[in-house]
Amino acid sequence: MRIAKSALIDSDRNEIYGIAAVALSFFVFAYSSRFGQISILAYYGAWFLLVLVDYRRVLGNYLKYIWIFSFALFCFLSAFWSPAFGISLRTSIQYLTHIICALIAVRTISAQTLTRGAIVGTAVVLMYSLLFGTYLYDAIDGGYSFVGAFSSKNQLGFYASLGAFFSYAAILVFRARSVWLVGAALSGLISAYSLAASKSATSVITTMGVIALCLGMQAIMSLSPRTRRIFFAASLVLVAIAAVGALQFGALDAILSVFGKDSTLTGRTYLWQQGIEAARQHPLFGIGYQGYWVIGFSEAERLWQDFFIASRSGFHFHNTYIETMVETGLVGTLLLTFILLTTLIGHLRRLLTVARNPESLLLFSIAGLLLIRSFVEIDIMHPYHVGSFLLYFATGKLAVRQVQANRHYFDRFAAGTGSPQGVEAPASFGHANGFELRHRRS
Repeated sequence: MRIAKSALIDSDRNEIYGIAAVALSFFVFAYSSRFGQISILAYYGAWFLLVLVDYRRVLGNYLKYIWIFSFALFCFLSAFWSPAFGISLRTSIQYLTHIICALIAVRTISAQTLTRGAIVGTAVVLMYSLLFGTYLYDAIDGGYSFVGAFSSKNQLGFYASLGAFFSYAAILVFRARSVWLVGAALSGLISAYSLAASKSATSVITTMGVIALCLGMQAIMSLSPRTRRIFFAASLVLVAIAAVGALQFGALDAILSVFGKDSTLTGRTYLWQQGIEAARQHPLFGIGYQGYWVIGFSEAERLWQDFFIASRSGFHFHNTYIETMVETGLVGTLLLTFILLTTLIGHLRRLLTVARNPESLLLFSIAGLLLIRSFVEIDIMHPYHVGSFLLYFATGKLAVRQVQANRHYFDRFAAGTGSPQGVEAPASFGHANGFELRHRRS
């Protein structure tokens, strides 16, 4: 039996390939440092193979959405003033091609396929860690922690967090049935156990936060779009007031004490202070992408020694904005923040205006998770990282969806079949397309 090549890039027909590609990507993101370049080549192969099928459809035209690549392009430019030109140039190219892979995924797989692939991928990643994992000394927390097959308990915790969230999304957002219901439940149990084993306060808190956020948005979506917007605005104000009140009564210290941490976040505040001082030396454009944590660089060597990082790798300022300020300055920080907030707000806008939109609910929640974690981790600014892949997948869906919606509505109205059920017409459709529509009907 022959399978049409087009089936590989049709999101309605390529679920098996899409699930395998996403699962492989998650495994590579987790363990590329263990399996080396061959794993990276497998990751590129899974996505660039689709370009050979139909490069126009798979790559698309992103010239209208150059803002998606703005931070990556600035990282590339920063190599020319970086003290480590070779490292900065290589990693910036890796980051750019990593984004291209995420955008290929945008045009070839659905949000549901991403969810199922993530369930399989996180389950395999976590099982590998549980089978072959070890305990390591955590310089920040000052104790031994189970890190799985990673170099940090926070990395293990992040994959456990993603596993728990995607299992929730499969069951309650996409209404999984039969095999996928059982699979999502099992993956959720593995993720919950791994999350507890990691003892990562960051991952536990953010997992609870993103699931609560998703639950809240699902409840709001049961209302009409107009009532939904009013209720969301009121809820936002109440949450802000409650958060300020909780902080005034010492809720933060109480939460930290549950996880055995103090107000200094067991060393992170000192690390942030050092990062801010480093950012002041090159405030506008930064030292250069990936140009700070370089072997032989005096300040990096000092901090590695302060935190007992013998490997002199895999260490950072534990804050996306400080790390970005140090490496790419104010310009790079604004570009990356713009991409993250545009993605978050764009999918939120769809949730508040469209009758039912599981895709935007999933992607809004992912963007929310990455935003929460951005204050204590750096998930979105490195190549071959699951966080940056998910961010640009969500961003790409936001960008191409409007174009597809306009084309779909034009074809439906031109054929006289009306609007698709349960989806509102794009704001740009109507007067702007009226003349062309009448012309085609005539």
